[in-house]
Amino acid sequence: MPAISQRARTLGTENAFVVLAEVNALQRQGRDIVSFCIGQPDFHTPKHIQDAAVDAIRAGRHGYTPSAGIVELREAAARNMSALRGVDIAPDDVVVAAGAKPFIGYSILSTTDHGAGDEVIYPNPGFPIYESQIRAMGAVPVPIALRESRGFNFDPDELARAITPRTKLLILNSPQNPTGGIIPRAQMEAIAEVLRRHEQIWVYADEIYARLVYDGEFVSIGAMPGMHERTIYADGASKTWAMTGWRLGFAACRALAPQFTNWITNTESCASQISQWAAVQALDGPQDEAIAMRDTFHRRRDLIVRLLNDVPGVTCQSPGGAFYAWPNVTEACRMIGAADSEVLRARLLHEAGVAVLADIHFGPRPDGEGQHIRFSYAASNAAIENGIARIADFIRRQTR
Repeated sequence: MPAISQRARTLGTENAFVVLAEVNALQRQGRDIVSFCIGQPDFHTPKHIQDAAVDAIRAGRHGYTPSAGIVELREAAARNMSALRGVDIAPDDVVVAAGAKPFIGYSILSTTDHGAGDEVIYPNPGFPIYESQIRAMGAVPVPIALRESRGFNFDPDELARAITPRTKLLILNSPQNPTGGIIPRAQMEAIAEVLRRHEQIWVYADEIYARLVYDGEFVSIGAMPGMHERTIYADGASKTWAMTGWRLGFAACRALAPQFTNWITNTESCASQISQWAAVQALDGPQDEAIAMRDTFHRRRDLIVRLLNDVPGVTCQSPGGAFYAWPNVTEACRMIGAADSEVLRARLLHEAGVAVLADIHFGPRPDGEGQHIRFSYAASNAAIENGIARIADFIRRQTR
């Protein structure tokens, strides 16, 4: 058999989908599993957005579009992104893709050269595709630790020490997956101050959860003085409007928009025209249902944090945004004799019927940060109450 490339053999993955496959296999065997492993809104896409897609199909709007996307969506995205961030984004700065995720790879490809030793700094714990794509594109991954003591933010002084002449890109994610943490304004200003001393560094601002903020305010790095021109704003329809399967994302950066367009021409050709028209309605249409979904996530956040903090051996900070909780389970692991959070995760799945993700699914555990697991609270109140009750009962049974 012909050889498989080293790049393909070492390509990382998103463990949420790996665990989900395990959950599905157990459920097919008749097991009752409460799952918190997938970061996907559990709502239907609002009807007016669905109707826009049907109207597009009926009108024959289902062929290729320009690789950068239809003008109507680029205009809507520019207006929406500008208003949310307090910056000036023009329609020509915006490029549309099949989800926001492809822009991770396109950004690395557009700012680093394969095998040249170019470095990309990214948050740890963080969305696992960051590190996977950095390695696959031939750049050097440089993790920077998010500290529980800092509300799951990194120390700007650590960022300053991590930067070298080879640093080409910094990835920021706020609100963040997996911790739900938000970078506050003072921290963002300190990050911008560090970056202003290093003009060679682009910033990939992963802001897909920007509209899901419950505490404080959403602040974009691009709104800081001197940062707009070097910021890649990444956003999309998946989280806010429950459109994960529609695969529709957009990014804005005046300097790199032509490069992103070329990458899309070389890979996707264009995003689905049907999804693009649906996204126009998502951005420009009524926001009542999107606001209602956000308010529901807020209430679920409060519920799951309260319940987790009542579980023996578990402490949980209140996440400021997204729909993830990141409890510290160091003491729970000790109480039941679990070597680490991955052992706890496996035991919770097979012995308690609860599916979560372990911290090591989001990067190597930073020194001194203890053990954590991730919950996606994109689940009903009943599922949250049932799942956390199962975990509490499991820990109590193991420590009698």
